[in-house]
Amino acid sequence: MKEKILIIEDDPAMRLGMSHFLRSSGFHVSELHEGVGVMELLKMERFDIVITDLRLPGIDGLTILKNIKKEYPETGVIVITAFAEVKTAVEAIKEGAFDYLAKPFSNEELLLVVERFLRFRDLEMEVKRLRQSIKGTGDRLIGESPVMKELFDRIEAIAKTDVPVLIQGESGTGKELVANKIHSMSLRKDRPYIKINCAAIPEALFESELFGYEKGAFTGALETRKGKFELASGGTLFFDEIGDMPSGLQAKLLRVIEEQSVTRLGGREPISVDVRCIYATSKNLKELIKEGRFREDLYYRINVVPINIPPLRERKEDIPHLIEYFLEYFKNKYSKHDLTISSSAYEALLSYNYPGNVRELKHAIERAVLLSKNGIINIENLPEEFSQKDQLKERLSNNLSLREYLHHFEKRLIIDTLKETGGKKIEAAKRLGISRKVLWKKLKNYGIEPS
Repeated sequence: MKEKILIIEDDPAMRLGMSHFLRSSGFHVSELHEGVGVMELLKMERFDIVITDLRLPGIDGLTILKNIKKEYPETGVIVITAFAEVKTAVEAIKEGAFDYLAKPFSNEELLLVVERFLRFRDLEMEVKRLRQSIKGTGDRLIGESPVMKELFDRIEAIAKTDVPVLIQGESGTGKELVANKIHSMSLRKDRPYIKINCAAIPEALFESELFGYEKGAFTGALETRKGKFELASGGTLFFDEIGDMPSGLQAKLLRVIEEQSVTRLGGREPISVDVRCIYATSKNLKELIKEGRFREDLYYRINVVPINIPPLRERKEDIPHLIEYFLEYFKNKYSKHDLTISSSAYEALLSYNYPGNVRELKHAIERAVLLSKNGIINIENLPEEFSQKDQLKERLSNNLSLREYLHHFEKRLIIDTLKETGGKKIEAAKRLGISRKVLWKKLKNYGIEPS
């Protein structure tokens, strides 16, 4: 993706010379001969850098700088000044300009300051990512099961494209984590990533949130405000719970994603946006279409690449990995580094059916770590539903090793899977992610009578 540079310079020879040189250096360059109209252009097209002369007809460069830093703070501004106006250039730096070039300057000096800004911007984005990772919430995609490996492969296959993605799964399965992963692996990873919870925004505010509004568009609109599409331009928009979007907004969303432009409330001119959209839902959109609550044309527009996240009960072989990950995370978070888990508590975590999926497991372990005493997590530290007798088919004694716990869990998982498949071993082996030969061997080792 070529970086975009806007040059504002009233001297034709100088403007054309800079443009030709920067284009030959690999940049996408646009030109203006005066400051009038620059803000209108920026509404239509996003630029990484604006290079402007301070002395311009109409609107001076300092005013342009102030307007850009107010409306588009992420855009780098480099000012051009005569040698005798260095004092004005220093004032421009105080107003937010990245740097200045004093006339006359060479092409090499121009390229140097442009590349320096791009390096600065990249470092700034890296610092933001590192800070975000330090603030991490223990949320990672964890799984060794065949279905999770298939999910990881699909994410890798589509992350660097711009195709729309529809993520479907029950509440708590990790739909937002999948969206985060797709953005972090995409070519837009250094660009804005904005999330919209369609179930949390009041219907009356939805349109202004998405598309923005002009000053005076309605009572209380005291200033112009950008919508989520404009703010995310160049990056990614994540629509969480898209099935809860009001019906009246669905047609407008369809138009925007097809035309890649928005019109603010109270505005007349369309504004071009460059946004990759990811959608998630815990609802069955096909059922909503039948009920007349979701547009069929929108469904086919957003469902270009579907990703279905299985519930935790369908990938129980991942539970030990998740327990280990969350346990280590919360031990570190709450400074309980020597904490261990009793066999009964471990067995309860393995046996539970998790209607709330991974989120429920995470919260159960956090609670257990907080309530634990004497360096041990006991079953009493887990939520009440984990200790119900119908969730625990048998209790293990406290002197069993982790290997023995896992063997016990594996045996029970095989028995349960065979029951679910009606004794069909080929299907059971497929669900377990192992070959039929390996399944026969495990049946023999565990003394399970094949039916």
